Amino acid sequence: MPGDAEATRRRLIAAAIEEFAAYGLAGGRVDRIAAAANANKAQIYHYFGSKDALFDAAFEAMVTEIIADVPPEADDLVAYAGRLFDNYQRRPAVRRMAAWRRLERGTSHPPLGAIVHSNRTSIRAIAQAQQAGKISDRFAPVDLLALVLVIAAMWPALTHELTAEVRTHSKARRRKVITDAVSALIAV
Repeated sequence: MPGDAEATRRRLIAAAIEEFAAYGLAGGRVDRIAAAANANKAQIYHYFGSKDALFDAAFEAMVTEIIADVPPEADDLVAYAGRLFDNYQRRPAVRRMAAWRRLERGTSHPPLGAIVHSNRTSIRAIAQAQQAGKISDRFAPVDLLALVLVIAAMWPALTHELTAEVRTHSKARRRKVITDAVSALIAV
């Protein structure tokens, strides 16, 4: 039945995201993924062909969901950064999975089309907003987008290595620091 197959595929991807976020591609185990998805290993190979392909499918599904949940918004980069922060707080596997992909795939693996498309669209919109004088042109559009993405995603991840004062900041305080920083970057 097609419905059952699609449900199994979704369960496998969800389980793969958790497994690969915790252990990476090399450390992830298909037997644990299958067990967590209430499936069997043969289904993984049937639907995805290999563990590597499952990793790629899981990463792509995660990115597609994030882009749908938090669409880039060049007209309001401050709100966009805040929503990204909120999303990363709700889904800690996202940053871990992205880190594993960078570590294990490096630059030899082609970038994901959905990310490239989203970034190109955002860069064009930022350029238009800069040309219209809505946001500062102090940074090139590509650099400004990169700064917003890094601030929203990585600053909260670094708080553990910072002072005790920063580590005790509430999520609301960390979110405010992020949105204030993006406000400063785009101020005309």
